[in-house]
Amino acid sequence: MSTAGVLDRVERICREPLDARVLRERVLEALRRAVPFDAHVWPLTDPVTRVGTSPHADVPMLPWADLPRLVLNRYVDPEHAWREQVAALGVRDTTTVALSDRFGDWAWLELWRCQGGFSAEETALLAALTGTLTQAVRETQARTFVEDAERLDLAGPAVVLLGPGLDVVSQTSTAGAALLQLNPPGEEPIQDPIPAAAINVGAALLAAEAGVPVGPPWSRVHLGGGCWVTLRAERLTGGGIAVTIETSTPAERREVFALAHGLSPREREVLGRLATGADSRAVARTLVLSEHTVNDHVRAVLAKTGSATRQVLLSRIAGS
Repeated sequence: MSTAGVLDRVERICREPLDARVLRERVLEALRRAVPFDAHVWPLTDPVTRVGTSPHADVPMLPWADLPRLVLNRYVDPEHAWREQVAALGVRDTTTVALSDRFGDWAWLELWRCQGGFSAEETALLAALTGTLTQAVRETQARTFVEDAERLDLAGPAVVLLGPGLDVVSQTSTAGAALLQLNPPGEEPIQDPIPAAAINVGAALLAAEAGVPVGPPWSRVHLGGGCWVTLRAERLTGGGIAVTIETSTPAERREVFALAHGLSPREREVLGRLATGADSRAVARTLVLSEHTVNDHVRAVLAKTGSATRQVLLSRIAGS
């Protein structure tokens, strides 16, 4: 397929209301016709911390046991240790695009090739698609916020313990089992989704300790059905890493919701006050704005988020 044909095909895919998994699958299928690759890694990221959350990867040459070391090297030493590990797998070239915009960092896409390198034309094609892909991925996150979403009730403490090499030493039964059942309807069960996300926040912690921080060692992960959890990595006194998994707070959900829908800083301020139960007059008083201006911002928020009323808006953010 020609470059123009691939661009058109991918742009048409990105205009469809797909979830993040299907979007990535279909885009990769279209890309492969013009930019052949032997492996790929396409994780979503928390828009604020830039830590990887929901990976979509096919790396047939990588033994599963080596995944923690690959992630560790990617965060801590991408220019040397990571490249050496990838080269040892028989990979001759990689190309990466960051999917970021003024609202946050949403994902990154990396293609691996075992025979030859990526040409200037191929990398130019990927660069030309960056804006389209970024918006499409951001919109998939916006679509996760629905009214009357499933509630996430953790049965107990959800903790994953990681060793120095980010291998999973142990985990509570809640972390290992309860979250597996919260996949989007119709999808195949995702194997070990929480350990994969835990490895990423653990790597972010190690990167910060090494002086090459990616972002704060926490991330918000969508589990399907409107459920979001927040993972945080902390250093244990004994030398290991504890990753806690908790239901995302309303404020944590609201931030992703606002960024995913492309709200302006002032619109996010107004939304934050609405979430406290304040009416337009109270919001105007707090933000030192006219009530008319506040109502204009509220109308803009409702339009951008596709919410019919303030009640619908707040219900989507809360997931209830």
